Amino acid sequence: MTITVRPLAADDKDRWRVLWHGYLTFYGHPITEAQTEELWGRLMNGDELYCLVACTDGGDVIGIVQYLFQATTWTVRDKCYLQDLFVDPDARIGGAGRALIEAVYEKAADADASEVYWMTQQFNSVARVLYDRVGELTPFIKYRKYL
Repeated sequence: MTITVRPLAADDKDRWRVLWHGYLTFYGHPITEAQTEELWGRLMNGDELYCLVACTDGGDVIGIVQYLFQATTWTVRDKCYLQDLFVDPDARIGGAGRALIEAVYEKAADADASEVYWMTQQFNSVARVLYDRVGELTPFIKYRKYL
């Protein structure tokens, strides 16, 4: 199967929603319908948040990646944060995850970003096999406080 990656389109909304909710379910993170609609609008606006989709030969959307650019104090060039990556469980091991990550690498290079980075949970061992092949594990630990 050949995987193609393209920007999210308005007619992808139903399939994007299924994949987005699959991603949220995997991480056990509830989100309201209003938040989902707000995110969809921001992705369609395309000036802060971006989304690419992975498609099969037949055009079926099987994966999504959402990313953004951010200024940093450590370089004069922006960084690219790959925030959300999800491939339909029935379509995994076919190269869609790698294709999506590499497509973000291309977008970041085109934008002259200094790096692409992302986070995952320690227990996400299946995805980490891919991440270890396409990226570099860092020693940073994340802290947060919800507001």
